[in-house]
Amino acid sequence: MKQARVIYQGRTVLAQERDGQLLIGQQLVAPEAVQWLPPLQPTARPRSILALGLNYADHAKELAFKAPDEPLVFLKGQSALIGHRQHTLRPAGVQFMHYECELTVVIGKTAKKVRRSDAYDFVAGYTVANDYAIRDYLENWYRPNLRVKNRPTCTPLGPWLVDASDIANPMALALQTTVNGKRTQSGNTRDMIFDVPFLIEYFSSFMTLQPGDLILTGTPDGVVDCQCGDEVITSIEGVGSLVNWIAAPPPT
Repeated sequence: MKQARVIYQGRTVLAQERDGQLLIGQQLVAPEAVQWLPPLQPTARPRSILALGLNYADHAKELAFKAPDEPLVFLKGQSALIGHRQHTLRPAGVQFMHYECELTVVIGKTAKKVRRSDAYDFVAGYTVANDYAIRDYLENWYRPNLRVKNRPTCTPLGPWLVDASDIANPMALALQTTVNGKRTQSGNTRDMIFDVPFLIEYFSSFMTLQPGDLILTGTPDGVVDCQCGDEVITSIEGVGSLVNWIAAPPPT
């Protein structure tokens, strides 16, 4: 099942995908007729948002770094999250701001000291993240600071939360990004350095993952600078296509 959270006729409601439209109650609604929200579980909002850096060897090579020996991870705040078909603000004066198409794992139940072989039992589902990075503020690839990854509107998420049971193998999904209709990024989750079961085992070995927590699993190579007015679509096979537009911040 593919489920979304949207605002329709002034109310926040859950919707399901039906032949390219949204099923809200017994009514079919066009995707353009709603405001999309991040597809977070209503009763299980994330306490922790864990994001991976350099988790694809080709992306590490693209940035002139060797692949890490253990996960390079940083924390994100919920204020960075926005939904499908929303605008991301490019700060005035920055020189390089790029997308990152990422498979996102949504934890389904409390996970502590989980064995790799049992890891998928703790996954509720998957969604798509576009985890923008403002490279101007990057001090060190191995220690990304908050200004790079934690700005409001800079992590679109969605459009769907797809049940884990509907994804036969999350480690064999094609990813791609298009900017204004031109494909600029292409990869596959099988090329992750640290796969989903490893990450759940790793994180739960020293912290407790709670229902609704998110793991953003990194991006392959092919990132380019995005300018105001650009349409960026990050897509993952079987999970969805997340549409986002770049906009200038309002004048102060």
